[in-house]
Amino acid sequence: RIIKAVVKTFKYFFGLRFEVKGLENFNVEGPAIIVSNHQSILDMMGLMEILPDHCVQVAKKELMYAGTVGLIIYLGGVIFINRKSTTSAKMVMAEVAKTMATDNVKVWVYPEGTRNCTGDLLPFKKGAFHLAVQAQVPVIPVVYSSFTTFYNPKKNLFTSGKIKVEVLPPIETKGLTSDDVSDLTDRCYHTMRETLFRLSGRPS
Repeated sequence: RIIKAVVKTFKYFFGLRFEVKGLENFNVEGPAIIVSNHQSILDMMGLMEILPDHCVQVAKKELMYAGTVGLIIYLGGVIFINRKSTTSAKMVMAEVAKTMATDNVKVWVYPEGTRNCTGDLLPFKKGAFHLAVQAQVPVIPVVYSSFTTFYNPKKNLFTSGKIKVEVLPPIETKGLTSDDVSDLTDRCYHTMRETLFRLSGRPS
């Protein structure tokens, strides 16, 4: 909560405004998997605008060594995964599933697996959806509008702008099995992609 309060003030220095919709969709009973698109470090400010209580993030292990950012997210209780080791990643996710149930926490995952500021979505990795099905908990999609109108990472160009954030209705997984993971992943991907285009004011 301390980190959340501090990071939320950064938006004033960057000239960012956030328009948030659908926060009531976080009000599910028990644990859940939250999935969102991931564009840049600016996502952290958007995250702090809406981050529900009792929620932890899953991030790649390399971020642990990213200076101040790495320290902040480490202190924030982020769960780090070594993406280069499939066995290690699966073991961590299995522990996450147990923690979700025993500690009643929500887990935030970026299914694209890396930053992507193209104005579109990269294909989703299935880890988050395997986890949701394994734990039989709902998936809550979160979509940030495209940053491309005010942020160009290749040219290091940045101007002030407005970011729309929408929390979509939960997708239930009760009764689903590992055979349903691909369909669940595709359903979530297409729903989030349509929402991204709508929030960004571009045709789907």
